Amino acid sequence: MRRAGSADLPLHHGRVPAWLGRRMSRLGAVITQAIVHHYGRDEFLRRLAHPFWFQSFGAVMGMDWHSSGITTSVIGALKRGLAPLSGELGLHVCGGRGNHSRKTPQELAAIGERTGFDGHALAQASRMVAKVDSAALQDGFDLYLHGFFVTDDGKWAVVQQGMNGDTRYARRYHWLSEDMASFVEAPHAAIDGVNQGRIVNLTDRRAAASRRSQVALLLDRGPDFIACEAAALGLLGRGRDAPPAEAQPPQDEHPARIAQLSLLPHLVMPAHHDVRPKDVVVRRLHGALAAAAECGPVDFSELLMVPGVGARTVRSLALVAEVVHGTPCRFTDPARFSLAHGGKDRHPYPVPCEVYDRTIAVLKTAVSQARLGNDEKLDAIRRLDAQARRLERDAEGAAVDAFIAQERRDSHRYGGRSVFGPELPPAEAAAKP
Repeated sequence: MRRAGSADLPLHHGRVPAWLGRRMSRLGAVITQAIVHHYGRDEFLRRLAHPFWFQSFGAVMGMDWHSSGITTSVIGALKRGLAPLSGELGLHVCGGRGNHSRKTPQELAAIGERTGFDGHALAQASRMVAKVDSAALQDGFDLYLHGFFVTDDGKWAVVQQGMNGDTRYARRYHWLSEDMASFVEAPHAAIDGVNQGRIVNLTDRRAAASRRSQVALLLDRGPDFIACEAAALGLLGRGRDAPPAEAQPPQDEHPARIAQLSLLPHLVMPAHHDVRPKDVVVRRLHGALAAAAECGPVDFSELLMVPGVGARTVRSLALVAEVVHGTPCRFTDPARFSLAHGGKDRHPYPVPCEVYDRTIAVLKTAVSQARLGNDEKLDAIRRLDAQARRLERDAEGAAVDAFIAQERRDSHRYGGRSVFGPELPPAEAAAKP
């Protein structure tokens, strides 16, 4: 088991409206089915453990592309959407936010009884992962969400998140049950992020002697003695981010460690809510748009046998196809995937509900046919992604801000909707007080 990555996200309050939550569950489930069909359950766990892919996955489902809310909403959507498919896929989602996170051990034990894996051992793993990120690694973020994804053969991934109320940021931690050596000695491939002050990392290999001494002291002298000594030294009540100056390690210890930190994917999302040109790799966007146009809406609709699929739906499918088939290096700009189905707060534009529903219908048809042994329709979506990558070197198109402006003007035609209500035609919107 190893820490696979992390992400820093601005705290963003709000709720997922029911009309979007239902769609997120359906789209999340069918994307999961497509990934498992093509690449297997282990690969799906690896995707969940990659912070850039996870953020892109949430963005393509219409959530706020940059915010901490993606973590809660994606885990919730997958838990609802995959529950009826757990027997078929051999994939289960446990935990969640707040009280739901504390139910994870019981959920794992119950699933273990049904499937045959050691639910109690996995429950212990769940507790240990939470303890490492809350106690052994003290980086200023208090955990409030814990999602545990497990397969029938006992492999798992964990996505959990903590918040720092002072900085107004959340930090997401990703774990994967591969290459496990120890929970308490360097389980993280690396740790990275915006400097939030001093970090106490008892999982560092150099802290092995400290861990042994702490256990010995607890056994020999007891917790009351430790509390009294800590009070005498003035350590009780000291904030996580304010260690004594003399506790700073020598500066020459840092360069090698910094080099190691850069090996782990770490995502830092900006505080601004709108999607700006600098947030999008434009050549990739143009490649997806060109692939959608080159396939032709008529031919693509006939191939997939889904009525009503037009050019706009194919554009969304091109970005969804990349979420299914793209390699990790292609998810450095999660904002680009919000251009598939917009966002609930009108950023980058309102959610085009009709397009969203057709995207789900296309994928559901393709996956259903693939389960029956006919991969033609699902392979067509894979070819759409391959075509986008071929064209992105030379494709040209509208600037990002112009593309977003056009989508907002057309939003009412696609059933555009946000937390503010249905989208009106531009003339009516301008006349409305």
